[in-house]
Amino acid sequence: MSITESGQFKKLRALAPAKINLHLEVLGLRQDGFHELAMLMQSIDLFDEIDFLKTNNAKINLTSNDPTLSIGEDNLIVRAAKLMIGFAEDKQLGAQIHLKKNIPIGAGLAGGSSDAAATVIGLNQLWELGLSIEEMEGIAAELGSDVPFCLEGGTQLCFGRGESLEPVNIDDLAAQMAIVLVKDPKVEVSTPWAYRHYKERKYRSYLKLEKDFQAKRQLLREAGWLNPLTPLSPPPLRNDLQEVIEPAIPAVKNALDFLSSLEGVLSIAMSGSGPSCFAIFPNFNSAQMALNNNKKRLELSGLKAWSCSFRTKGVDVNL
Repeated sequence: MSITESGQFKKLRALAPAKINLHLEVLGLRQDGFHELAMLMQSIDLFDEIDFLKTNNAKINLTSNDPTLSIGEDNLIVRAAKLMIGFAEDKQLGAQIHLKKNIPIGAGLAGGSSDAAATVIGLNQLWELGLSIEEMEGIAAELGSDVPFCLEGGTQLCFGRGESLEPVNIDDLAAQMAIVLVKDPKVEVSTPWAYRHYKERKYRSYLKLEKDFQAKRQLLREAGWLNPLTPLSPPPLRNDLQEVIEPAIPAVKNALDFLSSLEGVLSIAMSGSGPSCFAIFPNFNSAQMALNNNKKRLELSGLKAWSCSFRTKGVDVNL
């Protein structure tokens, strides 16, 4: 972070981490048309990097190292910045923002949501808006279902559309867990399409009543594998979307087959709406070793892979 002689922030960098779903259960439909979900989400050490430079031209300008990425009004970074300027007394405030995209797009890893969360936190500091975490969570909820989680990250239960958060305490061994993450670089999955596809096939099994939603939430809160979360009794990993996405997207089955063959795997699943899939390992060294021992097979499979540690927080602003 750079500070001017007057003591004001001039520029800063934010790291926006990806997330995986350790549990994703589709309960039914809400009155607002969104799906009611019961999830356990986990931040991982795979980051987009966002640089913010304070300007005084009342403009938000976004650039990126990824030429395929839209940098217009539809980008969540731009949308987040436009919401944040509404809280500034000085309407001439602006920002030059550069996104270095490392999290794959359309991958079920909440890269766009995390970028939006990093923008909310970053501009709150850059523009010295003084917003509380509760106020920033409100802004985040306007931007998307995963954005509130991405603000604080770590390990959290996520209910409703994903915006209702309950932090989860994990033991020291669980905090050391890691994953091998794989994705076919040629394949993306649209989250809205994934949920429409799921609804078409599973609507008859949807729960309809709030009391049934609440019962499912409580079952997840009280799950034996979650109290505490530990590699000694690894999470069983549930993703309801995987049931319909895996048959429709061959890259998902390819990824899961590759992961299931790795030595030392605790459990495997698809993340979010896919097509990214991951395998959990007890620690980073075991995940990295499994990846190193299978480089040739990985190349032949056409998959791109990362080894990532679990992360105990979300967005990180470099001070």
